Amino acid sequence: MERRQTRQLNLGGVKIGGGAPISVQSMTNTRTDDAAATLAQIKRLAEAGCDIIRCAVPDMPAAEGLKTICKESPIPVIADIHFDYRLALAAIDAGVHGLRINPGNIGGNDRVAAVVEAAKKRAIPLRIGVNAGSLPKDLLEKYGHPTPEALVEAAWRHIRILEAMDYRNIKISLKAHDVPLTIAAYRLMASQCDYPLHVGVTEAGTVNSGIIKSAVGVGTLLAEEIGDTIRVSLTGDPVREVQVAYDILKSLGLREHGPTLISCPTCGRTKINLEKLALEVEHRLAGIEDSITVAVMGCVVNGPGEAREADVGIAGGINEGLIFRKGKVLKKVPEDQLVDELYAEIDKILLERKVSQK
Repeated sequence: MERRQTRQLNLGGVKIGGGAPISVQSMTNTRTDDAAATLAQIKRLAEAGCDIIRCAVPDMPAAEGLKTICKESPIPVIADIHFDYRLALAAIDAGVHGLRINPGNIGGNDRVAAVVEAAKKRAIPLRIGVNAGSLPKDLLEKYGHPTPEALVEAAWRHIRILEAMDYRNIKISLKAHDVPLTIAAYRLMASQCDYPLHVGVTEAGTVNSGIIKSAVGVGTLLAEEIGDTIRVSLTGDPVREVQVAYDILKSLGLREHGPTLISCPTCGRTKINLEKLALEVEHRLAGIEDSITVAVMGCVVNGPGEAREADVGIAGGINEGLIFRKGKVLKKVPEDQLVDELYAEIDKILLERKVSQK
């Protein structure tokens, strides 16, 4: 899928925009001054496929913690700064690869210039992040409530401050918990600039509601070729954010990462416990890192044909089922052996790939 063309920036070796693969971000929920706990979480996120991590920097102890975190993190680190330019300077000194900071909120031009100068020396991208819940009072008065136009105007205020200092190593986010507002704001911003866009629905909620809101909001924008890096915001373990982000990207054919499971919704032809089978297959797929498409289909009538594009799959019968690869039936096996036989075929496929790559 071709995407809206944007400028490209480099964040600690991860390219963003300019046709680069859409990167997946998350944010730690540990105390940043606890470097050991934060690094442990970052390593879990990296193992899940996270490309870039953001850490909150509310005070100087957190900025100090970044020294160890940046040195040992397996992925680039962004410092999340609000209001205090001294924290931004300390984070840059600590070795961060990017900043999330709004220049209009950190004081006069001298303070902004100090941050810009330090960022220029290290070639550190800055993300301007506008949130519907914290718009300037004058814009709320002008528009009456958070609107796409208000979000975009707020973003341009910060952008122009940086552009006036000849700094354009910028990416932008315009977030709200309201999905239609988020979509409309990003559409408007995309029509006005070629800066890379960091896309997400903020405060999306718990896993159940947050996944739906993120899939609709982020998925809609990506389908419209808007978005260069994404974060799915969910309450709880941030590893789940990464998993959901990849599910969204895979559904649109934008990234390959780990297995993809196809399973039919069942119907009157189903004579096998398909839900149990699908859940067991899904559970065992969690241990596989390679990209592979696996199908769990309810009947032998349409299963292999409907899942012809799957690398391997099961089609259920009466107390038995078929194992097939790319729509071609390989064998018939009893129901209680289906999952083991399926995984034997998966192992064969993965081994064949390794041999062919040598």
